Amino acid sequence: MSINNALDAPQPSAVPSNGVYRPRYIDIGINLTDPVYSGKYYGTQRHPYDLPGVLQRAKEAGCQKLIVTGSDLTESKKAIELAKAHPGIIYTTVGVHPCSCKQFTKTSTSSSIFLTQLKALALAAKESGHCVAFGEIGLDYDRLELCPKDIQLEYFAKQLDVAVEVGLPLFLHSRAAHQDFIRLLKERDHGLQKRGVVHSFTGTKEEMLELVEMGWDIGVNGCSLKTEDNCSVVKEIPLERLQLETDGPWCEMRASHEGTKFLGDYKEEKEVKWVKKEKWVEGAAIKGRNEPCMIGKVAWAVAGIKGIGVEVVAEAAWRNSVKMFTLGEMVEGKVS
Repeated sequence: MSINNALDAPQPSAVPSNGVYRPRYIDIGINLTDPVYSGKYYGTQRHPYDLPGVLQRAKEAGCQKLIVTGSDLTESKKAIELAKAHPGIIYTTVGVHPCSCKQFTKTSTSSSIFLTQLKALALAAKESGHCVAFGEIGLDYDRLELCPKDIQLEYFAKQLDVAVEVGLPLFLHSRAAHQDFIRLLKERDHGLQKRGVVHSFTGTKEEMLELVEMGWDIGVNGCSLKTEDNCSVVKEIPLERLQLETDGPWCEMRASHEGTKFLGDYKEEKEVKWVKKEKWVEGAAIKGRNEPCMIGKVAWAVAGIKGIGVEVVAEAAWRNSVKMFTLGEMVEGKVS
């Protein structure tokens, strides 16, 4: 059986025995190692560790699998530990975010040793089945105060070279840097056969179409739905290249976002109680802290923008993520 045929086959979890469709999701970009999911904000403990509640709410909302973003070597190691603790539910990426690339120049070891450590971590976690993508890597020219352009360029290129050797799909970041971003990808085109996803996409329609033409998927979250221009780009993303994410604890969909106009009949699968962090109680979500349980809101907005059913969006994104990251689902007629 081909990959496409396997992925197109009916999936029992999508349509239960009562015949009522319930959307299912994979959050391809969630920062669960951020201290806020442990109750710590700006270095101060404001409420108890509540990650189990975050995961329970995700499950109740139909978010069955999560890919935790590795933003540097330390956070990638933490993400792998989460994946080990939640097999079949949590997976991870390994990489250094462009805004963190100054770490390469400040390490007590040489940058080449740092890159070797990153590669070794990714390969080991790939072998164990915990790491499913190399990233988050890329360029961010909107936040050059965090890392200068020359350092970002140098270590995006060097991490891409590592990615070729690791042989995983990429989890990519691009902000106001498309020309350099696409140039570096094209220079390694034949070595990046598994492609990947450009997550949290906020670029132009022309930039999106160029990426899609090259075989890259596009990740959509609340930041991708802020403006009328953003929404016009999302409308044109081919379903076969669409993936969904929250990028929590950031990138929530807010009432001021253009995308909220397209939510239609959206309602949370289970009503979530939202409280301020100072008022935390067991089972409550924290206002201003985005969670995987809100991924349905993104799917509904995308469906409204495209003028199609949410089930079409949810299933397309599910298939795309399973196909790219091989998340313990059907691939070539076998359960991986």
